[in-house]
Amino acid sequence: TGASAPAAGIAPASTTVTPAGHHFAAKLTGKATFKAGAVTVTCTVSSSAPGASGTNNSVPAAPNNTNPSGPVSNTINAPTFSSCTASIPGVTAAITTSGTWGVAMQNGSPISATLTIPTGGFVLQTNGLASCTVTAAPTAPANIAGTWTNGAPSKLGFANASVPVHVVGGFGCPTSSTSSTFTATYDVTDVTDPASQITVTG
Repeated sequence: TGASAPAAGIAPASTTVTPAGHHFAAKLTGKATFKAGAVTVTCTVSSSAPGASGTNNSVPAAPNNTNPSGPVSNTINAPTFSSCTASIPGVTAAITTSGTWGVAMQNGSPISATLTIPTGGFVLQTNGLASCTVTAAPTAPANIAGTWTNGAPSKLGFANASVPVHVVGGFGCPTSSTSSTFTATYDVTDVTDPASQITVTG
């Protein structure tokens, strides 16, 4: 659901995301890092934007943009990653994403956000001295815990968030790793009305 487990007997807080029905885009600010074992890959370009049509990257239309006792969820286009480098000298890195991803916001303090990666929807490939393939969410969709901060623009952040992975490859590849960490911050802007902000409240 994207929400932290409430205390026993206490329902999750209500959540409203506005403006209802507006499309949004997410763009990386700074760097995104993925770390599995001793290998760290850093990317400086990443984004997810709405297509020409469809419901991805859209705040749900009213009344579905409000949940009286839990998070508000929507689907997004798979984010792209480029300008990636590896921590191992002589190694290049590239990331391929696919499928429909998801994001859920739960009002609270802080506001929690969960990014859902579809099964096999993220593949990191390194080549050179270490040729490795790292597949995130290898057997089932994976929920990645983050936070949401209202602002101009609002921000979606992940700090050493755990991601299940499967690693294959030869020498230098962290084949024993079953999880990696993901750190990134995205600016989230209203594409429908650039003067508005995507906001999460109770």
